[in-house]
Amino acid sequence: MGLKTITPQVTKADLAHLGAGEVGYIRKMRADEVSRCFPEAPDIDPNLDLWALFGADGTPILLTDNRSSTFYKAAEDELRTVSLH
Repeated sequence: MGLKTITPQVTKADLAHLGAGEVGYIRKMRADEVSRCFPEAPDIDPNLDLWALFGADGTPILLTDNRSSTFYKAAEDELRTVSLH
Protein backbone atom coordinates (compact mmCIF):
# COMPACT_ATOMS: atom_id res chain seq x y z
CA MET A 1 0.00 0.00 0.00
CA GLY A 2 1.56 3.32 -1.07
CA LEU A 3 1.24 6.70 0.55
CA LYS A 4 -0.76 9.30 -1.27
CA THR A 5 0.72 12.79 -1.46
CA ILE A 6 -1.74 15.55 -0.71
CA THR A 7 -0.96 19.02 -1.94
CA PRO A 8 -2.90 21.67 -0.03
CA GLN A 9 -4.48 24.37 -2.14
CA VAL A 10 -4.16 27.87 -0.72
CA THR A 11 -6.02 30.52 -2.65
CA LYS A 12 -5.06 34.16 -3.02
CA ALA A 13 -8.07 35.02 -0.88
CA ASP A 14 -6.79 32.69 1.87
CA LEU A 15 -3.39 34.38 1.77
CA ALA A 16 -4.93 37.85 1.80
CA HIS A 17 -6.68 37.08 5.10
CA LEU A 18 -3.67 35.60 6.90
CA GLY A 19 -2.95 37.71 9.92
CA ALA A 20 -5.92 40.01 9.36
CA GLY A 21 -6.59 42.00 12.50
CA GLU A 22 -3.56 40.43 14.20
CA VAL A 23 -0.46 41.44 12.24
CA GLY A 24 0.69 44.75 10.86
CA TYR A 25 3.84 45.68 9.04
CA ILE A 26 5.94 48.79 9.20
CA ARG A 27 7.67 50.13 6.16
CA LYS A 28 9.90 53.10 5.45
CA MET A 29 8.56 55.04 2.46
CA ARG A 30 9.83 57.66 0.06
CA ALA A 31 7.68 60.70 -0.55
CA ASP A 32 7.10 59.67 -4.18
CA GLU A 33 5.52 56.38 -3.01
CA VAL A 34 3.04 58.01 -0.65
CA SER A 35 0.34 58.99 -3.14
CA ARG A 36 -0.02 55.37 -4.29
CA CYS A 37 -0.83 54.10 -0.78
CA PHE A 38 -2.21 57.27 0.81
CA PRO A 39 -3.97 59.18 -2.00
CA GLU A 40 -5.43 61.73 0.44
CA ALA A 41 -1.97 62.79 1.69
CA PRO A 42 -0.82 66.31 0.81
CA ASP A 43 2.37 67.00 -1.15
CA ILE A 44 5.32 65.94 0.97
CA ASP A 45 8.90 67.17 1.07
CA PRO A 46 10.91 64.55 -0.87
CA ASN A 47 13.73 64.76 1.73
CA LEU A 48 11.46 63.72 4.59
CA ASP A 49 11.81 60.19 6.00
CA LEU A 50 8.37 58.62 6.30
CA TRP A 51 7.09 55.52 8.02
CA ALA A 52 3.87 53.68 7.29
CA LEU A 53 1.86 51.08 9.15
CA PHE A 54 -0.17 48.64 7.06
CA GLY A 55 -2.53 45.82 7.96
CA ALA A 56 -1.52 42.28 7.03
CA ASP A 57 -3.60 42.57 3.85
CA GLY A 58 -1.84 45.80 2.81
CA THR A 59 -4.50 48.20 4.03
CA PRO A 60 -2.83 51.52 4.90
CA ILE A 61 -3.35 52.48 8.55
CA LEU A 62 -0.94 55.28 9.39
CA LEU A 63 1.64 57.53 7.70
CA THR A 64 4.05 59.50 9.87
CA ASP A 65 7.52 60.99 9.97
CA ASN A 66 8.09 59.41 13.39
CA ARG A 67 8.88 55.67 13.35
CA SER A 68 7.88 55.26 17.01
CA SER A 69 4.36 56.42 16.19
CA THR A 70 3.83 53.37 13.99
CA PHE A 71 4.58 51.07 16.93
CA TYR A 72 2.27 53.03 19.25
CA LYS A 73 -0.57 52.84 16.73
CA ALA A 74 0.00 49.12 16.19
CA ALA A 75 -0.11 48.52 19.95
CA GLU A 76 -3.26 50.61 20.21
CA ASP A 77 -4.86 48.44 17.50
CA GLU A 78 -3.48 45.26 19.16
CA LEU A 79 -1.39 44.35 16.10
CA ARG A 80 1.85 42.41 16.26
CA THR A 81 4.32 44.25 14.10
CA VAL A 82 6.86 43.11 11.58
CA SER A 83 9.21 45.25 9.55
CA LEU A 84 9.22 45.01 5.80
CA HIS A 85 12.55 45.50 4.07
